[in-house]
Amino acid sequence: MNCWKSVNINKEFGLNRVYLMSFLTGLMSFLVLYLPFSIMHSAQDIRDHGFIPLLIILFFLPSIHRLMHLLPLILLYKRVRVNFKVNNRFTPTFSYQCKNKLSKQTSIIMALAPTFFITMPALVMAYAFPGYFAYLVIFASVNIGLSFSDFLYLNQFVRAPRKCLIENAKEGYDILVRNQEI
Repeated sequence: MNCWKSVNINKEFGLNRVYLMSFLTGLMSFLVLYLPFSIMHSAQDIRDHGFIPLLIILFFLPSIHRLMHLLPLILLYKRVRVNFKVNNRFTPTFSYQCKNKLSKQTSIIMALAPTFFITMPALVMAYAFPGYFAYLVIFASVNIGLSFSDFLYLNQFVRAPRKCLIENAKEGYDILVRNQEI
C-alpha cells in the first residue's frame, strides 16, 4: 500500500482557523435555520425551561457527536479502541481509533453520521414540536458547527480514489492506495 495523501485538517488550516470557522458556521446555521422555523411557528408559544437544561445538553453534545462517529463503525463490526479520560477533573471526554483500515464508503458514512443522527432528527423535531423549536434549532446549529471539521475531512474522502483504504492516523487520516505492479 502507498500513501496517496495524509490528511490533517488542524495542521493544514491551523487549529485557530478551524475553531473560528466552526463557530461562524454554527452561528450562520442558527441564523439561517431560526428564521424559517420562527415564521412557521409564529402562532405557537415557546416553552421555557430555563438556561440550565440548555447548558447541560450543550455540555454533553460534543461527546454525543463523537459517539455518533462510532455508531457506524460498531454497526459494521469494525474493531475500535476507545480511550476515556476526564479533563480538568470535570469534563468527560474520549478518543477513538479504528484498528482496521476503512473503505472510502465507510469513511464517508462515519463522517456524515452526526449529521444524519443528530442534526436531521433535531430539525424534524423542531418542526414537529413547535414549543421547543428554539432549543432544537440551537442544538442542531451547534452540531453543524461541530461538524465543520468533519465536512473538511469528507471533502478529502470524496476526492480520494475509488478503491482506496483510509487509515486513522494519530492526528488525522492516511488515504492509502494499492501498489500498481508493472
